[in-house]
Amino acid sequence: MPSNKYLRITVAATGSLALAAGLTACGGSSADSAGGKGGEKVVTVYSADGLKSDKGDGWYDKVFADFTKKTGIEVKYVEGGSGEMVQRAVREKTNTQADVLITLPPFIQQADGKGLLQAYTPQGADKVNGANKSSDGKWTSVVNNYFGFIYNKKALAAAPKTWEELLDPKYKGKLQYSTPGVAGDGTAVLIKAMHDFGGKEPANEYLKKLQANNVGPSSSTSKLAPKTDKGELLVANGDVQMNFAQSKSMPNIGIWFPAKDGGKPTTFSLPYAAGLVDKAPHTENGKKLLDHLLSEDAQKLVSGVGGGFPARTDVKPTDANAVELTQLMTGVELFEPDWADIDKNLTGYVDAWKSATGS
Repeated sequence: MPSNKYLRITVAATGSLALAAGLTACGGSSADSAGGKGGEKVVTVYSADGLKSDKGDGWYDKVFADFTKKTGIEVKYVEGGSGEMVQRAVREKTNTQADVLITLPPFIQQADGKGLLQAYTPQGADKVNGANKSSDGKWTSVVNNYFGFIYNKKALAAAPKTWEELLDPKYKGKLQYSTPGVAGDGTAVLIKAMHDFGGKEPANEYLKKLQANNVGPSSSTSKLAPKTDKGELLVANGDVQMNFAQSKSMPNIGIWFPAKDGGKPTTFSLPYAAGLVDKAPHTENGKKLLDHLLSEDAQKLVSGVGGGFPARTDVKPTDANAVELTQLMTGVELFEPDWADIDKNLTGYVDAWKSATGS
């Protein structure tokens, strides 16, 4: 395989696509096919979706290409929901394949709790806000982001304003959110509902009612934007970075933030957090990639190319996307979830949601 290319493997929810097939596509053993003798010229990334573009113009596309040009190290890329990526890494603990794991909270904390990560503090991590990195160096955010919803601007004269509006029968079969416990953004739906409605029980009471309009489960949030743009859906969940980037080629999607009736629109930080995988087959290459993702050059591309927010506080973009993103967030109230509680009780929260919605 050419050294200036990287392989993308999209992992289906069923797990039917074997990673081994992708990593041995060039023939020979996994170490040899992964980039030469000993695998010294390859790094494998497991990531939540959103930063890679199908058109090849996303943030990952640009920074991975720059990294390969700079180092000669090929990036092999495996994509899926945050929960999917963690579970795949868990299954492979006796034969580790990934070098770098990038997921949304609370799955990065879950990965750490399952012993999947080793401590490494990338260059530039000192410029990342303390809330967006672990105190023990197990993970560091590389792109900041916020949870949100999308709607079809062509079919709806204005974005919905409240959760309660989504119970209207006009959304029946036209609303979908990704699966809590599987997708990071799907889990975020549950987290935000618990915040806005004041706890697990009232949130699930609402989501039980919403199920009458819900199309059904989706393991990947990124798949919902094309459906919304085409009008197959009127409303779906997402996140600001991914949906803002998608809106450049999907002009009918708009971003909004639900409020509880009588309240303000709210959201919370949902960064792409990266960690070095424990017993990674190419640990040194993984370190180099993490350094690159947090470099000033890469961070300056986050808004202009990726449609997101730099993780480094000393990088302050002024491009058109950055201005538009600032305007989008104006008037939206931010809250900080108790990630320790969510990490500890996530299974219980998801089980309660399943019970309430019959999912």
